[in-house]
Amino acid sequence: MKTYPSELEIQPLAKAPQCTVSVPGSKSITNRALVLAALASQKTACTLTGALQSEDTEVMIECLNRLGFRLDVDWDATRIIVHRNPTGRIIPAENADLFVENSGTTMRFLTAMVSLGSGRYRLDGIPRMRERPIGDLLVALKQVGIDAICDAGNDCPPVTIVSKGWPKVEALTVSIPSGTSSQFLSGLLMAAAFSGTYTWVYPTGALVSEPYVEMTELMLSAWHRSVIHFDNGEFEICLDGVVQGLDSYAIEPDASAASYFFAAAAITGGLVTVRGMKPDMLQGDVKFVDALEMMGCRIEVCDEGITVHGKPLRGIDIDMNAISDTVMTLAAVACFAEGSTTIRNVGHIRHKETDRIAAIANELRKLGAGVEEYPDGLRIVPGPLHGARIETYNDHRMAMSLALVGLRVPGVVILNPGCVAKTYPGFWHDFEALRV
Repeated sequence: MKTYPSELEIQPLAKAPQCTVSVPGSKSITNRALVLAALASQKTACTLTGALQSEDTEVMIECLNRLGFRLDVDWDATRIIVHRNPTGRIIPAENADLFVENSGTTMRFLTAMVSLGSGRYRLDGIPRMRERPIGDLLVALKQVGIDAICDAGNDCPPVTIVSKGWPKVEALTVSIPSGTSSQFLSGLLMAAAFSGTYTWVYPTGALVSEPYVEMTELMLSAWHRSVIHFDNGEFEICLDGVVQGLDSYAIEPDASAASYFFAAAAITGGLVTVRGMKPDMLQGDVKFVDALEMMGCRIEVCDEGITVHGKPLRGIDIDMNAISDTVMTLAAVACFAEGSTTIRNVGHIRHKETDRIAAIANELRKLGAGVEEYPDGLRIVPGPLHGARIETYNDHRMAMSLALVGLRVPGVVILNPGCVAKTYPGFWHDFEALRV
């Protein structure tokens, strides 16, 4: 992995960028693919191509190793082979302590996954992970007879799962609150699809970040699992009793990572193409370009990918629930618009790597923008911007988003720039492509 300075000053661009960039594979898809390939490994080995190397994916790989799965990783080739599991147990290990750092997907997906096993499993993380909720998922697992507890009794990790596997009954019905994190529902659906039991899943409350659940559904279909999502929000997981494997799976480039380069074009009035981006990708965050179009940019879909042509920007009022990982990126763009921008319906991002609404409000104010903070969003009022030392709260998206302001404003210093390693270790190198 890379080494990083303790702080990094962003130098403004001398001219608007005219460039084409590539971004690494999707973290969300890589971690889902690792779980699905492992669960299907009783049938066959699977080769994942285009995989992302980052802290979050390396944590997932290490945890799967501790659970007894065998993986060969070739980061130079962006390839991971999940070998066949010959043990006869869907989770090879019967006892494991798993440390997930601050990886939400690893914590939530593996909590659900190990409930299929027979044994005792404990999952823990860094102090911030111990503040992030998981109780809703444990409530759902208890409905299928799993002993699932938060060790501290506060609905947050550490978590201990003691299981003999899901019951082999004719059918199961499980309800799960869906207003805090879509990862709870995604983890539950992946576990249910390999449980060997016909299952109905009933999400309760408004579903946040719905495109990530749709991503899970489509990936389960690729692994030959039948998940039917009804218009009333219910899910039916139909099983044929036979676990089918998948020989290979190609991972898309990361649409959330692409948002920073699209935003750079918007802020600078430049032209940036991101290779491999398509409007019909699995990742909902590709629709970030629609928000930029609302603000005045021109969007072009070409053979190579998607191109953003920066144009004069205007403020907008937007519901970003479906693309909430790009809230901070849009907030940075909003600082350069004519008129205010209001971002709504993203209260759940207060439970991410940091309280992202409070954090982005604090740091934008340091830079000179006016910000009104709401329980579920914020309003950004552009003002005269100036340099500032930007606290990143150990949140990769804070660092990458607020670096964008430095493309036009001198004196922007990013503290702890190494936090980008969580999902995009090579970000600062790729960021320099904007200067070519």
